Amino acid sequence: MGGPAKQIVISGYYGFRNSGDEAVLQSILLALQDEGHQQGISIEPVVLSGDPEWTARTYGVKAVHRMKAGALLSAIRQSDGLISGGGSLLQDATGKMTIPYYIGVIKLAQWLRKPTFIYSQGIGPVNSKGFYPLIRSAFKHSAYVSVRDQESAELLKSMHLGQTKIEVVPDPVMGLPLRETGVRQKPAANAGSKPVIGVSVRYWNENRSELAALADSLNGIAADRDVEIRFLPFHLPSDVKASEDVIERLSDAARAASVSVRDVTHPQDMLAEVSACDAIIGMRLHSLIYAASQHVPMIGISYDPKIDQFLHRLDIRSSATTERFDSTAVAAETLRLLDAREAWQLEKRDAIQRLKAEANKPAQQVAAFLRQKG
Repeated sequence: MGGPAKQIVISGYYGFRNSGDEAVLQSILLALQDEGHQQGISIEPVVLSGDPEWTARTYGVKAVHRMKAGALLSAIRQSDGLISGGGSLLQDATGKMTIPYYIGVIKLAQWLRKPTFIYSQGIGPVNSKGFYPLIRSAFKHSAYVSVRDQESAELLKSMHLGQTKIEVVPDPVMGLPLRETGVRQKPAANAGSKPVIGVSVRYWNENRSELAALADSLNGIAADRDVEIRFLPFHLPSDVKASEDVIERLSDAARAASVSVRDVTHPQDMLAEVSACDAIIGMRLHSLIYAASQHVPMIGISYDPKIDQFLHRLDIRSSATTERFDSTAVAAETLRLLDAREAWQLEKRDAIQRLKAEANKPAQQVAAFLRQKG
């Protein structure tokens, strides 16, 4: 490729070993690499990370600490632009400093006259309207704005962004490939054996009622069918503990089946785990996105609108919520999908392929912008 490498800083919730966010980063890195190659430019990412040494080692990229002002400033100053995203960065449900941090990084880049790109973000909830002017200013002065669902686009429009074009694209993780093949492939050891149910669970209710209800569902499934249950923790270590809490609530019959907790950290290793399942029961958003990308039937347990927003794109409704969890209904839906897996795959194939094809649109836009700037 001709010309010097284009350095792009990537801002997000990276380096915290949250499998969903790490999958977003891996997806962005691979998409940029692919699109750069397609458009004849070399793109050199620099990731803002909570653990830059781990991020650099895991992905083979440059990384600097996201909270060290000097390193952050230097990285942006030396760059050709900044990507903010993806994930749910601009929301105030997890704290009042989340939005100011991410908007602050964007505005710093803009102050340094660097082009900024909003990459498939999920916006909201934004409970404090005092944040609206900050978001509006950052997005208005960005070279490209994309969000991962229509609900995020509508929220931005309510902030009066004016003529700013907002592109709705899938979550970047829909484009994440398996290491060697994108074809669903169960390990040889499982060929012809009992169905595998993947379970992604997190803590939510203080009384752990969602864990008790999920355990009841799994007990019902195991009473009806000889299955293997694999817990897939997406956020370490808390999801491991949540998985263990569910296992403690399982009946003797369910525990007599093959029950395991898969402890993997690399996004593509987790994607392989999901691809080896016959169905996924998921609370974590990216467990459902992984399942969709690998054409694995899913049973969504909603704790946040982002779960429902993703499922809606596949014309699916959540089977339960953390507030209203009918254990019998979840068990019945899981058994139905095990029996109708091929029909489900055929029904959802076109929608899934469309989302996968659209997942790289933001990377295409970033690469095109950098190429045109010379």
